[in-house]
Amino acid sequence: MKKILASGVALAALLVAAPAFAADIAQPYPTKAPVVEPVPVFSWTGFYLGANAGYAWGSSNGYADDLGIDPAGWLGGGQVGFNYQLGNNVVIGVEADLQGSGIKDTAYGYESKLDYFGTVRARVGYAFDTVLPYVTGGFAYGKTKITDQVLNWSESSTQTGWTVGAGVEYAFLPNWTVKAEYLYVDLGDDYYDNLGANAGTNLNIARVGLNYKF
Repeated sequence: MKKILASGVALAALLVAAPAFAADIAQPYPTKAPVVEPVPVFSWTGFYLGANAGYAWGSSNGYADDLGIDPAGWLGGGQVGFNYQLGNNVVIGVEADLQGSGIKDTAYGYESKLDYFGTVRARVGYAFDTVLPYVTGGFAYGKTKITDQVLNWSESSTQTGWTVGAGVEYAFLPNWTVKAEYLYVDLGDDYYDNLGANAGTNLNIARVGLNYKF
């Protein structure tokens, strides 16, 4: 009887140990979890070059404002700049642009036309990965021509002033971005002999742009 009980206990122990032994044979090496590659985060750091187009409307100051001249029209040009993205996702940069324009208006026999203008601005924004809202401001300049249409007497002046604005830029490919931007430009005023008075231009500008980031 003791031999039968001993044999039964030994058989039971063997049955319990058999699955664990089989598992060790089936999986001689431990398996590793698959490695998940981190998704790269877009960086705004670098130089860029681009083009833009938009529309401007505004008012004159000085004697041209007394005449009721309110220039408006289409514009187009290019920009170049550099951004640097800090570790806290703040992006700082500088941008310069030059615009040709058809911004003009006529009143009482005088035409005021902004032939071209440009800006040199600082930009500060906060990057949400590929989306960059920003504020901007700096130096502005432009060439205005006033024509006495009765005497056919034109006089031009290059004026300087300031600009401030805001925009948002979106990176839709690793090296390509698009932006929408608003600027307020004050070009101050200057004296025109054919007016016998000072005149200047203030502008509201809405434009879109396309940039290539190097």
